[in-house]
Amino acid sequence: MQLLVPLRRLSDIVNQVAIIACVLCVLVMLGISFTAFIYKLATGSSLSWTYSLARLFLPWIGFLSMTISLRYGEHVAMTLLVRSLPKAMVTIAAGFCLAVIALFGALLLWYGWGYFESARQVYMVSDQIQISAKFTAIVVPISGAIILLHLVQGFALLEHFIDDDTMIEELIESNDMEKSS
Repeated sequence: MQLLVPLRRLSDIVNQVAIIACVLCVLVMLGISFTAFIYKLATGSSLSWTYSLARLFLPWIGFLSMTISLRYGEHVAMTLLVRSLPKAMVTIAAGFCLAVIALFGALLLWYGWGYFESARQVYMVSDQIQISAKFTAIVVPISGAIILLHLVQGFALLEHFIDDDTMIEELIESNDMEKSS
């Protein structure tokens, strides 16, 4: 398991880069919107390109924040269901959850890459600003690759399995105590 330590470190670094990228995308969107607001106040007319340009950052924010929330276990979880499972099923359920996450990441990577390669259109933000659809399409396979990388974190990705041993044992003990009462 010596390989997991550097991969987990890489997962943490990639997660920090994703956080910075999300913050930058939000700041760019706010900057564009603020520019439009100031221009409207100063001239009384609107800039035609601000809304179109700002919304190109939404897929980046959405997909990258999905990988960030996965890394911190901030996703939808079925804790109540897990607590009602017998001891052997808790570990199986955790493994199944990770397998489904892996499948989702692999599908994002596989189909997202095809989507990126076939993206041929150009977004006409204005006459002077033209942005390739590849700018928004590339975030799909990138997020799939990040999800697959985060899988090296194991049970830490699942909010009800934060600590592999302790949390699973606590769930099992609470389940056993409820059944014996």
